[in-house]
Amino acid sequence: MNNEERLERLNVILDELTEMCGESVLLVEGMKDKMAVVLLGVNAEMRTVQSEGGPLKVAERLFDERRSAVILTDWDPKGEQIAEELERALSSLCVKYDTSMRSRLRSLCGSEINDVESLPSFYSRLATESVRRKVGRK
Repeated sequence: MNNEERLERLNVILDELTEMCGESVLLVEGMKDKMAVVLLGVNAEMRTVQSEGGPLKVAERLFDERRSAVILTDWDPKGEQIAEELERALSSLCVKYDTSMRSRLRSLCGSEINDVESLPSFYSRLATESVRRKVGRK
């Protein structure tokens, strides 16, 4: 898949993420991740897991609020650990959650980036390369 196709897929994922978060709360690790998501134009209610007391506290709040979640942690080892802890905590409280957007982003980005805060620069690079390709420059 070329970078233009990757950019198109990234735009689709971001649109779907905004749509999903109309009903669910988006869970990110920290403030830099939250800012990155905002920069990408995703309009969502977000919670930062680290500043809200960790996975269990966030899960308990969502249970109390009767809300579902979309997990969007980094796909580095620490982010994987936090995602697993969130899944366990949410499952134990019967809180619905989704990890598909995280998986799709991880797959799309490959080994180029491994965290949410790098998504805006990744997006920018894909967009720049796509424009250059259309114009015929390298």
